[in-house]
This record gives sequence, C-alpha cells and structure tokens, in this order.
Amino acid sequence: MGTEKIIIADTIRPLWQTILAAVCFTACTCVFWLYFSQSPEVTDIETHRDYMEMGVFFLITGIGLCYKRGIQIKPLSKEFKATFEIGPLVLGEWKKIPNPEYVSVFQQAVKQGNSIFEVNLWYDTNKHWELYTNTDYRESFIIGFDLSEELDIDLLDATTPNDYKWIDKDKWRKELNETS
Repeated sequence: MGTEKIIIADTIRPLWQTILAAVCFTACTCVFWLYFSQSPEVTDIETHRDYMEMGVFFLITGIGLCYKRGIQIKPLSKEFKATFEIGPLVLGEWKKIPNPEYVSVFQQAVKQGNSIFEVNLWYDTNKHWELYTNTDYRESFIIGFDLSEELDIDLLDATTPNDYKWIDKDKWRKELNETS
C-alpha cells in the first residue's frame, strides 16, 4: 500500500512497428528538409501542397505506429491521468478521482468468438473509467487486484454475464503468493 504512482499502459508495440515508425519519422524529416531547402525556388502552389501532404502523411503514420495510451494513478492523493504517449512525450491532465468505489474486471466479446477483459474504475455511483484491456484473464485480474489494493477499494468479478461476484481479496492474495 501507499505507492506514489501506478502506471497502467497499453501493451508494448511490436519491434517491427517501432522500426517502421522510425522510418516514417525519418521520411517526414527528409520531406520537410527538402521542402524548406527548396521552397524559395518553388513557386508552384501544387508542389508546396504535395510536399506538405507527403510530410504530414509520414508524420501521422509514424505517430499511429508508435503511440501508446496509458493511465497514471496517484493512490495517495486519489488523482488520475489518461495519457497519450509518443516516445518520451507524455500528454495528459491530472484529475481528482471523486469517490472511488470499486474496480471491476469484465469480459467483452469481440470478433470471431474471441474476447477481451476490461478493468474499470467505478466512482460516484455509476460512472467509470476504462483503465486497461487485455486478452489475458489472469493479467487483467492482477491489474485490477493491484489497483483495488492501492486505492483500498473492492474488486468485482464481472467476467460472467449476470453472475457478478465480489472478490475475497485475502483469498486472492494467498493464491497469488502460492503461484508466484
């Protein structure tokens, strides 16, 4: 208990996406360098537009390949920040968590019979923030459990439709210690 900050982020991007993002950022830099080094000589408005479109295309593609969404929570001060991360750049604004009530983990069906598990933080009776999604039940539950421990609130297992159960956290703690 009493951790200064908890960070919950999307899964790490595959190496190939990071490499392709680096190629896109390099191409973007080259296009803009060419544009600005030749712009006094270029008078054709279509050429200006083509350079800009190409540079912006590479920039947006690079961002799309390397960005991560995340959540940062300060349990002691009960603050929360949804983040958008591109490399070392982290954007987001700290907000107070009004009356945190419980953390829930539930299963949601997706395409082709697969499902994902979502971890939500519920507050002010019926409002929630979606904090984490993953295809792995155990990892999602560990995230939900740790968060509920840090915030000192309950944990709800909502993975079976219409059969929601409050988790006995002492029992779960023992299970985690035995399997670790």
